[in-house]
Amino acid sequence: VSQTERSSDGKKHEEQSIVTNAAAITAKMTQHLIDLGHRDIAFVRGHPDHGAVCNRYDGYVEAMDKAGIELNKDWIIQGYNSVDSGEECARQLLRLADAPTAIFAANDDMAAGALRAAHALGIHVPSQLSVAGFDDTPIARQVWPALTTIRQPIRHMAEQATELLLRQLRDEPSDDLARRSDCGLILRDSTAAAPQVRRAG
Repeated sequence: VSQTERSSDGKKHEEQSIVTNAAAITAKMTQHLIDLGHRDIAFVRGHPDHGAVCNRYDGYVEAMDKAGIELNKDWIIQGYNSVDSGEECARQLLRLADAPTAIFAANDDMAAGALRAAHALGIHVPSQLSVAGFDDTPIARQVWPALTTIRQPIRHMAEQATELLLRQLRDEPSDDLARRSDCGLILRDSTAAAPQVRRAG
């Protein structure tokens, strides 16, 4: 989102920002799960006060709608970006009579919590349940199995933010107001074919 600011010289300046393809890449991860045969895909939403994380839900909805899969409100649950909240959300989901076969969490900490819940309940990941996260933080490689997730280009974003800041300090015009940094899928060991697809094969 752009906004205007007025500097000491009285001139208006557009605020510049770094944006990612969060909604599009979240849709792509959801489609990856669909391609694995999952239709019962739960989504653990990010903290409602954190807009960037909360907005990742939009990509999930988009992909499910495009695939013609009706959203199950019982499989959309509010998390708070922590491992503990992810574990509690996953426990609620996995205790349902019609439990999902995949859980997509809006960040890696909550996905790690989902893995912890699955282990505690004796549910094998990924043969019985697939789990995916977002951010590719260190915890994604520390948990077992290693987490399928979405990597944000943090270094590239930091470099672009620094460049924009220096341009502003020097009062230099920028070629664009919003710099885009694209995220990418990181496929690891926490996702696999849906159980019914595995049995059919």
